[in-house]
Amino acid sequence: MSVRSLGEQMSTMENGPDRGGGAGTPAEQPAAFPRRWKALAVLSLVQFIIVIDNTVVNIALPSIEDDLGTSQAGLAWVVNGYLLAAGGLLLLGGRVADLVGRKRLFVIGTTLFALASLTSGLAWNSGVLIVSRFAQGIGEAMASPAALSLIVLMFTDGKERAKALGMWGGLAGMGATVGVLLSGVLVDLAGWRWVFLVNLPVAAVALALAARNVRDAPVTGARPRLDVWGALLVTAGLVAVVNGLLQASEHPWSSVAVWGSLAGGVLLVVLFALVEARVPDPMMPLRFFTDRTRITANVATVFLTSAMAAMFFLVTLYVQQVLGYSPLQSGLAYLPFCAAFIPGMVVSTQLVTKAGAKAAIIVGFCVSAVGMLLLARIDAQGSFWGQLVPATVVLSFGLAIGLPALQNAALYRLSDADAGLGSGVQTSVQQLGSSLGLAVLTTLAVTHAQDARGSGSAAGQALVDGYRFAFVTAAVVLVVGAVLVAAVMQSVRQPQPPASPQVQAPPAGAQRT
Repeated sequence: MSVRSLGEQMSTMENGPDRGGGAGTPAEQPAAFPRRWKALAVLSLVQFIIVIDNTVVNIALPSIEDDLGTSQAGLAWVVNGYLLAAGGLLLLGGRVADLVGRKRLFVIGTTLFALASLTSGLAWNSGVLIVSRFAQGIGEAMASPAALSLIVLMFTDGKERAKALGMWGGLAGMGATVGVLLSGVLVDLAGWRWVFLVNLPVAAVALALAARNVRDAPVTGARPRLDVWGALLVTAGLVAVVNGLLQASEHPWSSVAVWGSLAGGVLLVVLFALVEARVPDPMMPLRFFTDRTRITANVATVFLTSAMAAMFFLVTLYVQQVLGYSPLQSGLAYLPFCAAFIPGMVVSTQLVTKAGAKAAIIVGFCVSAVGMLLLARIDAQGSFWGQLVPATVVLSFGLAIGLPALQNAALYRLSDADAGLGSGVQTSVQQLGSSLGLAVLTTLAVTHAQDARGSGSAAGQALVDGYRFAFVTAAVVLVVGAVLVAAVMQSVRQPQPPASPQVQAPPAGAQRT
């Protein structure tokens, strides 16, 4: 759902069978790729622009509407088309990367993303823009899980991998903030088309550097066939679930558009599970779900990304509709958030390597919850330095600790054959969490604001009451996530190198995560 469409709703008050489980540490660690840190920089660069595109378009929507004459429904599809394509196809993209080669799919996905960015920037009508946004989402579904699995495979040392995944997760989280900042600057100074065209030189540089600096793991043994029925069922199921969550931002939960899409998606996912239990080469081996650490990390990711997505959306609405900020001012308002993210990433890496991923996740969730409660102090008059800056700095610091640690735990003990699958699952749940946060928390904000207005509150104060209620709810969600991790997640070892199929895992012992 677009900032414009939700804003107008609220402002009307005012005006292989065993491969999935992974394995333990190999008896002999493979030699580290000498250019792995350069490869990390290249892969992170592409992921950075991909994540930026999840948020960069929001502030540009009013300008797109004025220039192309796009309807409100069309504006919603400019945002949701990207989310649907990416969220629905990420899991398939991760598995295809394991089958055809991660580097190959990364190059194809990045190229498609760049070409779709070009046609988005040159779009002469809303139809071309919407189709281009779908294509961008498909490019992300190819490139993002392939890039993450390449990092898992190139960094064979546990501590190095923790640092690499920390940098990856931190940059991905910061990309969402930079998207809002960059959008405001580009829309005001260069025009909305440049929020897409700016991707082209970055993608070109990344593709040129990837040829020499990125290495894929060799394919060993017989290559399994793609589970076609499993791919169709899980893709259709995820698309339906994401669509239902996005529809909930615009329609009541009781509407057919919402519950029909959600029910259909859940049914397809159940059918997918039944198929996976019977086919010889399943797209998602059910043993993938036997690792308690990975499953808990993926569930906790939904909690964190839902709160994070709603925060970006509602803070942008607040500064534009209540405080009256321009697009440029709205983007610059996120500068303190960006600044606090970098030290948070450093702390996250230290916590993961010394205290373990579980401890880092709990700390990140608790600090983020405090930031959400500080955001709930906002009022209709608003104070940038007294209210927004303290809240966003604390929240940014907590998110920067929690996101990389979740990434480490979600990819714990993955085998070579399933590195892409695990990366696709982690990226998919991030998209699902973002969609869930936008659907549930923004709907709660709208409903609470309408109730406050009906009780006699002034229009501006009613809007703020809605935002505050959503922020308090997000804080509760984060606390529940911290309790879940503390109660369920295992204290496991430092992230280990992927296991080769022919090597047996040694007995458990030694270093924790």
